[in-house]
Amino acid sequence: MFSFFPTARVRPSPFFEAVVAEGMVAANVYNRMIMPTSFGDPEGEYWRLINGVSQWDVGVERQVQLKGPDAARLAQILSPRDLSACKIGQGKYVPLCNHRGTVINDPILLKLSNDLYWLSIADSDIWLWASAIAAERGLNVEITEPDVSPMALQGPKAEDVVAHVLGDWVRALKYFWFKETEIEGIPIAVQRSGWSKQGGFEIYLRDGTKGTKLWNIFKEAGKPWGIGPGAPATAERTESGLLSVGGDTDDETNPFEVRLGKYVDLGVPDDVVGIGALRKIEADGPKRHQLGLILDASMPVPFGAKREDITFDGTKVGVMTHCTWSPRMKANIGYALISTAVKAGTTVTVNRANGSMAARLVELPFL
Repeated sequence: MFSFFPTARVRPSPFFEAVVAEGMVAANVYNRMIMPTSFGDPEGEYWRLINGVSQWDVGVERQVQLKGPDAARLAQILSPRDLSACKIGQGKYVPLCNHRGTVINDPILLKLSNDLYWLSIADSDIWLWASAIAAERGLNVEITEPDVSPMALQGPKAEDVVAHVLGDWVRALKYFWFKETEIEGIPIAVQRSGWSKQGGFEIYLRDGTKGTKLWNIFKEAGKPWGIGPGAPATAERTESGLLSVGGDTDDETNPFEVRLGKYVDLGVPDDVVGIGALRKIEADGPKRHQLGLILDASMPVPFGAKREDITFDGTKVGVMTHCTWSPRMKANIGYALISTAVKAGTTVTVNRANGSMAARLVELPFL
């Protein structure tokens, strides 16, 4: 194996020292930052998320801040989801598309005030994209990356831990809604959200000098509930049918192909980026769809860094974008981006680096 060579071009998050102290053994690069991926016990980390409470450094989820008189207009121009009814303190999951209707990101939009929004982004440079669109449209809005870094508490016991620290008012937060507050003088925003289906919160740190202190506050408070470190789990997110834009999508993927059609409102104004293309795609019908794969293998089989071709009757019909071992299903599962002519229930062949393997297509989510 190789090691990661540190460079100032790849930034640590404010929680970096804390996760190193926790025993981080593997990381990835996401938004040009270090994202922890393992603390040495993948099985234990998985079951902690499923049954208890897991603490994640997700500071790589950068915020693109839109501030000014035209902030709301720019937010709507960037997203094909209707934002007209979004209230202060509310978050919304919004696909972002380019002019061809291709998905380029899928952030959570947070409305802090009528002239202040955050886009909590996935892995692509939306700061540059938003800045270019705003300049091209002549909008009066300032676009910055603020000093805001999320930490996540995920799992069925996460609510008890967060309520223990901040108060029972957090139990009343609806999904994607948030509230600005502070803890021991540290400014934060607390949102019911997170990249898992096990429930939990994201704590948006608003002072990057206080990362280790904030981490340790929740670590200490969570001890009665068995809190421990973790990271967005490939197995859990796959079982739950969660999308990874850039991983499960390619340069031609539109929202309708990857189960995001319900977040596209075709009646938004004509100046929304990509809406014309999306209307045509919806009218014509998408050519591909996303399905689950259950591979014909009883033991974990590794997945490399490349998508793997899927064939049916000897003809390529799609690709497997990733696969992982599911501890709950005791099976290798993955996602297929595949022709709509091939339906769930069909057995296909995945052409893997170490040989072909049969797989059954199923609807998502798995669990």
